[in-house]
Amino acid sequence: MIVVLKRGASPAQIEHVCKRVEELGLRSHPIYGAERTVVAAVGVEKNPPSIKAQLESIEGVEQVLPILAPYKIASRELRPEPTVIRIGSFEVGGPTIGIIAGPCSVESREQILAIASEVKKAGATALRGGAFKPRTSPYSFQGLKDEGLKLLAEARDATGLAIVTEVMSPAAVGLVSELADVIQIGARNMQNFDLLAETGMQPKPVLLKRGPAATVDEFLLAAEYILDRGNKQVILCERGIRTFEAHVRFTLPLAIVPFLKERTHLPVMIDPSHGTGVASLVPAMAKAAIAAGADGLIVEVHTDPERSWSDGAQTLSTPAFAKMVAECRRVAQAVDRDIL
Repeated sequence: MIVVLKRGASPAQIEHVCKRVEELGLRSHPIYGAERTVVAAVGVEKNPPSIKAQLESIEGVEQVLPILAPYKIASRELRPEPTVIRIGSFEVGGPTIGIIAGPCSVESREQILAIASEVKKAGATALRGGAFKPRTSPYSFQGLKDEGLKLLAEARDATGLAIVTEVMSPAAVGLVSELADVIQIGARNMQNFDLLAETGMQPKPVLLKRGPAATVDEFLLAAEYILDRGNKQVILCERGIRTFEAHVRFTLPLAIVPFLKERTHLPVMIDPSHGTGVASLVPAMAKAAIAAGADGLIVEVHTDPERSWSDGAQTLSTPAFAKMVAECRRVAQAVDRDIL
């Protein structure tokens, strides 16, 4: 439920409401808006009418409302204003659009430094690169792991680009959080609830990718696990879903962008690389995503896609990426936004 405080409620009153919510066996999540503060009271409500009456009796409380959506903290019912998350030098969820670019996998020092330099020149605002790689086959390249994280950190030092990289297990969350600017939870781990809970206790933003067979409600409830543990910096990322189509790797449902914007305050990004699996289709889907209202893109880029150790078929060359960014910038301007 949502506890709506009166305009001008004091910090002491807000703190008291949070304390009472906790005493009633629920978790409190204060949301500070431009005009007023609300407190989300979430958890298993054993006696909702009694809890509602007790909370409404507190000084400074205007009303107590139910949250109808199954996801509570992610819902626009709780927070009508969009959440804006800072990643390095840019913000996600505001008027500007961010582009995260880089290779599927970190392969070597020379490779990641070269790609980082090229994508920054082209207009990328953050660098992606996999150090831990969940692969379908146990015989595929699994990533450089700890060494890959160190190379990403070196690329950040050299270019100033924020780092976005995936974590696969709860045990590795602390290390990834220490070295990366954004923790990515991949599609295969969208419902790894222990991993979601662990990232929810970190101070870094989390980029959560939708599972290829997940419904939108399941996607948002996965985000809820992170939010409920205290980390309010969650970025939703659509990367395509499985359908009967065979002409693309996945089907990229861009209608999810305005749909999510109606239902959640969290920023929404699109991954047109995995969403198509075909490099030639990536620029068109990237432009379409921006036109649909996406807050950012995450794109796979390599200086030599033909020799990429993974996902070469869906990876743009650095010249193709630069051309795509220029085209995306014109689309962004047409919908009254901009790419830094």
